[in-house]
Amino acid sequence: MKTLKECFISTERPYQEGTVEVFEQTVPAARRATLSITALGVYEARINGKKVGDRFLAPGYTYYPLDLHTQTYNVTGLLTKPDNTLRVALGQGWYCGRFTCENKTQIYGERPAVSWILTVETGTETRVFTSADSTVQAVESPWRSASLYDGEEYCADGAGLPVLPPVPFTGNIPETLEPCDTCVKVQEEMPVQSVTRCGDRVILDFGQNFAGIIEIDPTKMKGGTLTVRHGERLNGDSSLYTNNLRTAKATITYHKGSSNEKYRPAFTYMGFRYVELTGCDYLPGLVTAYAVHTDMERTGWFASDNKKVERLYLNQLWGQRSNYVEVPTDCPQRDERQGYTGDGQVYARTGMYNYDTEAFWRKFLKDIRYSQRENTEGYVAPTIPAQGPAGVGFINMLGWANCDTIVPEQLYWQYGDDTPLKEQYDSMKTLVECEIRHMGEQNLWLGPNLGDWLAPGRDIRFMAMHNGPVSNSFIVNDLRIMVWAARHLNRPEDEARYADQLQKTRAAYEKAFVNDDGTMTDDYQGAYVMALAYVLEPGALWDSVFEKLVEKLRAEGIGTGFFATAQLLPLLADHGQEKLAFDLLLQENCPGWMYQVDRDATTIWERWDAVRPDGTVNEEDQNGSNMVSFNHYAFGAVGEFYYRYILGIQPAEPGFAKARIRPLVDERLGGVRGRYNSRAGQFLVDWRVTDKTAAISIQTPVPAQVILPDETEHSVPAGQYVYSCPLAT
Repeated sequence: MKTLKECFISTERPYQEGTVEVFEQTVPAARRATLSITALGVYEARINGKKVGDRFLAPGYTYYPLDLHTQTYNVTGLLTKPDNTLRVALGQGWYCGRFTCENKTQIYGERPAVSWILTVETGTETRVFTSADSTVQAVESPWRSASLYDGEEYCADGAGLPVLPPVPFTGNIPETLEPCDTCVKVQEEMPVQSVTRCGDRVILDFGQNFAGIIEIDPTKMKGGTLTVRHGERLNGDSSLYTNNLRTAKATITYHKGSSNEKYRPAFTYMGFRYVELTGCDYLPGLVTAYAVHTDMERTGWFASDNKKVERLYLNQLWGQRSNYVEVPTDCPQRDERQGYTGDGQVYARTGMYNYDTEAFWRKFLKDIRYSQRENTEGYVAPTIPAQGPAGVGFINMLGWANCDTIVPEQLYWQYGDDTPLKEQYDSMKTLVECEIRHMGEQNLWLGPNLGDWLAPGRDIRFMAMHNGPVSNSFIVNDLRIMVWAARHLNRPEDEARYADQLQKTRAAYEKAFVNDDGTMTDDYQGAYVMALAYVLEPGALWDSVFEKLVEKLRAEGIGTGFFATAQLLPLLADHGQEKLAFDLLLQENCPGWMYQVDRDATTIWERWDAVRPDGTVNEEDQNGSNMVSFNHYAFGAVGEFYYRYILGIQPAEPGFAKARIRPLVDERLGGVRGRYNSRAGQFLVDWRVTDKTAAISIQTPVPAQVILPDETEHSVPAGQYVYSCPLAT
């Protein structure tokens, strides 16, 4: 019997961006039937008009030169007629469609291809139908075009494009075809919150920025064509703002036909809060919106009497939902949506509290391993899956590559399973050996980099020349992780090697970047934060650097970028500056989280000042084009502060086998309630401030060390506990 590798088909259509091929096969009724299928591109399979399975953008995004996912569906209930029609639509997707902020096409191959095997048990015999059979034919496609960035143009009665017969696919087939535990699905419905008519245009506001799709009901159409444009915000005249989409059209054009079947995009998704409708009068139900993200189990919740604090929590949560689409993306709206390793590792721990992300991260770590295999220097690219063989490049992107080491350690502490660490260890080692080679005898890797990316007042030119203390802090942290990992996995030679290099690099770092009085040679907040978080050991020098940081924060407010912001509030809270941490959390001037909330943000912005105080959008050029997204999640790493500090839920042992519960109480929040469903069970924390006294309720499923705001400690077994604690005046 043939395998999926042997059944790939395509057409000989000259490449044109956005084309969709549709193949059809007639199969008999079945007592039992399974469909195994995959594609170099994106497929949607239907039997007798009904979608097979509930996956979206299948088979998913992998490093196509080496790895491809497959799916197997039980389709017994769909093969009910004597003659059944299997129809498979094949889009270009990430494989050869337009992708990356450079707007490349054919990155991994010249044209898409699909392969399937349908096994049918009729009761008397078992028959196998494949995509390579002569019974497969091409039929007219209803898609005039379909792409991740531009959207879809769909003609219900056919697009009129030439039909080309299927031919065997002769391109490269990945060496590994394997199933995967994760997938993207269409999630909750997003109700329309308001309708605004502007001449012949209608603006729908869903009240929430999100990644998703719209569904069109043709029975509600009074015209023949409906055009839907997507955007994150409105201009001052209430028209749709689209400048930040760059080249992405983010548009659905639907041409009504004879069928009343509802239409949903199959090969695209958008990041939006608003849609603009033209071509048809709006009737309720014409358009329905749904969120889209990787399917994950929700594990964390938080609420507060302070509604701004609660709104910020929801903003970071929606940032995760919007950007965990197959890979940890950077934004869902513009011509990018790539799997950025830096953004991913910054937010990873917060995401692990919101949702069970172990399967999501194991898939992405696998993408790292496969991509790294073809990196000529064993490095990890800033975007994964990589675009193909490459080296480090001009900018080393330290802080991004280090997702490879940081996330496996975090997964172990969050979920208690060292399998991801074992799977990733050789990749981690390969990365660190590359770093060591580039450091050479100076024991530092100095060169252009983005440093603490998007720190306010520090542009790309500044960071290129002053990134050293941030970039090299990641190498020190990598070496620390490797010492720990080697010890944990009983690799004494590796442990000794990396311990020796850690000592050398830490000493070189202190000499190059830290003055004796505690000032950093590069005197900006990110340098202080990353030195304290990743490099300096406890002692007099650490204390001096921390004192200087506190002075700067009191004088300047928040001045950190992607990496240092993730460390900032935990660093303060762990070292006696809880009030300052809350002051920064709650500050309403720019830069600050509440500044965004006050300006109606429903997700986290890419830049602190994406909207300037005068209300204009900050379209300042950072890297050659408009770079303002209202749905990034890097600064949403503040979610860690909610779970681990405001609620105080932290693992004392991997997987929360034992816990440390130290809720930080600030009366400006009034009261908070939250829970986390760990692998060991559910934690609940509730606290409320009345008359300078905190009433604290805790539920722990495991033995825990409870530390109250007055610093009293209680070692407790699993159970429920209530405390009353006076607050310091």
